[in-house]
Formats: sequence, structure tokens, C-alpha cells
Amino acid sequence: MGRAADRRGVIRIDLDAAEGRTSVRRPDTIAAEEPLEIRVGAAGPGRRRPLAVTMRTPGDDLDLALGFLLTEGLIRSTDDVQTAQLCAGAETPNTYNVVDVVLAPGVPEPATDPARNFYTTSSCGVCGKASIEAVRTRSLFPVRDDPLTVPAAVLADLPDRLRASQRGFERTGGLHAAGLFTPDGKLVVLREDVGRHNAVDKVIGWAVRERRLPLANHLLLVSGRASFELTQKAWMAGVPLLAAVSAPSTLAVDLAEEAGLTLVGFLRGRTMNVYAGPQRVTVD
Repeated sequence: MGRAADRRGVIRIDLDAAEGRTSVRRPDTIAAEEPLEIRVGAAGPGRRRPLAVTMRTPGDDLDLALGFLLTEGLIRSTDDVQTAQLCAGAETPNTYNVVDVVLAPGVPEPATDPARNFYTTSSCGVCGKASIEAVRTRSLFPVRDDPLTVPAAVLADLPDRLRASQRGFERTGGLHAAGLFTPDGKLVVLREDVGRHNAVDKVIGWAVRERRLPLANHLLLVSGRASFELTQKAWMAGVPLLAAVSAPSTLAVDLAEEAGLTLVGFLRGRTMNVYAGPQRVTVD
């Protein structure tokens, strides 16, 4: 498996240095970005077929694959997977950039026509979809009925708690994070990645592996903006509240309202905007 970060030489330019403008060569730690191929197939001697390639930061790759399959509606629970293992690709045998997933007996194999072939960059979680219909997946979990409530004061503290646990960002300054929290603000699990959607899939994949679905009575915080695909992933995992430190999109708000999911954006300092599901955010 590749490293989550690497050291590279850079030219550091400081126009405000006390001794005058400086230009110094020095090493810098940068976040790794490598392709991960997800192969899926039924049990038996047949070869698993490539389903998706995503650009990600190496680490927690099995969680990433399981989270991706869950949020795309291809599996419903841990029981739908017989085995999942990280293995080397044929072209790069020393780099473990392939996850091989064997589905449990009776679980239908995903179609591999153009509508279900995925290539996702680190910035986009739906880039490989061939039609509008392929973008939408519906959750098994009725988050609208989730009775979760969270004090606004607890929400306001979460970005600092997330940031304090971001070891990769501390080293590189180049990783997004997704954190799963309890209603009282306790961090349950955190994952980092160059892709926002990958970080969320890693959290959800952890929940799949730990048999924690649905993630009722929990909230998900992301370090960037709240896009359509992140809102959809939260819904697919049964998360009733999604919060983001940056802005949501119109489709994210529309989907949150459709799902009955609470969507909070611009969670910074002591202020926030509640775009959907305001009944879950309490103000004393």
C-alpha cells in the first residue's frame, strides 16, 4: 500500500521575511494521491471485474471500498460481502492499489455497462455516472423519523474537535476530513483523504465493517462544502444530520429536504446556517 504522504523538495519564497525577501530550497510534506481500483464479483473461480477507479489517499482502503459500494446502493450491509481484500495490481505489483470484493451468495453483481462504470477524481464523487438517473440512489433508512437533536453550542465546537484530530492535515495541509459524532459531541471515528467523498466513504465503510448501520442518532461533519453526493452518502448510511464548515449546493439542500435530513452549512466559530431540518438543532 502506498504512503499517505511523501516528502518532496520545494522552493520556499518569503516576501515578508525580516531579513528581506528570501528564496530557500527545503523539503515539504505533501498528501499522497493514488488510484484505487475496486473490483467486484460473485463467489467462485471467476475473476472479479473492475467497477470503479477513484483517486484517493492510501489508507483505510477496505473501508473506502465498502463505503463506496454501500452509498452507491450496490450492497446493503456487511452480510452482502463475503470477503474484501487489498491486493496488488498487475502493472504495479509492489503497490497495493486494488480492492477485490467477493459478494455473498445471492447478492446480484453490479452491471458493468457505461452507466455503472465509475471514474472519480479526488474532487468529484459522481464523475463517472453516464446519466442523470444513475446519479440518484435511494436509502433504505428513514432518516426523516430520526428523533436526534443537537444543541447549537455542541455543533459550534465540532470543527475545532475535528481539526484537532486531523493528523494528516497537520502534516500536509492538503487533506479533507469527515468525522462521525454523537449528539453530545464525542468523536466516534475520523477519516482523511484528498477527496471529500472518499473521506465520507471511509467513515461509512468503517460503519459497514463494524455493523453500525444505520447511523441513527449520529451526525456527520465534513471539512469542506456540502455537495449533493455527500448529502446522498449521508442519507444512504442513515445519518440524520450532515454539517459542513463551508457552503452547501442547491441540490444538497433539495435532497436533504426530500430525505428529511438536517443540513447545516457555514459551521464556523459561533455561527451556522441551517438549510434543512431545523427541528434537530436546538438553541437554548
